[in-house]
Amino acid sequence: MGKKLLMIIAAVVAVATAASAQSPAAVVDKVLGALKGGKAMSASYAISSAQGTSKGTLVMSGKKFRVLATDVKCWYNGTTMWSYSTATGEVNISTPTPADLQMSNPYSAAQNFKSSFIISKGGTGNGTYVLRFTPKKKSNVKHMLVTVSTSTWLISKAVIEQKNGAKTTITISNYNKNASAPASTFEFDKKQVPAGTQVVDLR
Repeated sequence: MGKKLLMIIAAVVAVATAASAQSPAAVVDKVLGALKGGKAMSASYAISSAQGTSKGTLVMSGKKFRVLATDVKCWYNGTTMWSYSTATGEVNISTPTPADLQMSNPYSAAQNFKSSFIISKGGTGNGTYVLRFTPKKKSNVKHMLVTVSTSTWLISKAVIEQKNGAKTTITISNYNKNASAPASTFEFDKKQVPAGTQVVDLR
């Protein structure tokens, strides 16, 4: 799973903090306000595509986050990022640039969504509210449809459709808006990667 998809997952989960069915723009503003609040939130997710299925958990607190998935693990403490991928078999340490954070940090990703996508209402029905995200600039993504429960205002599903017809579906569950997340949550934990994994400092 690449950084771009990780960014999309994080931003989609972040939208779940919105608590009312106002205009789409107002909902996104609530997302940014909630992320600034510093309260920790956790959730579980599953990604399904033609390439298979990946499952993981996400914890966020302000600009800090941690993702633990079957194929990628990432920690960001607000300054330093540790990224592990089964594809490379190593941990990379970096100090993300603003451009990097647009692709991986939930708060920056949400800001990027607001500036880079046309956000509209995609429909309602069966107790759901759908937000449609359409890229403003040329992109391989045709649109993203984010489904929200009108009883809890939490996101249950997001479907990313590419222009070539390929689809990626993200389902989200087990929300906890008051998760316990001490500072160590967002620091690299070597127990989460195979013993002997090479650590490469790219700073």
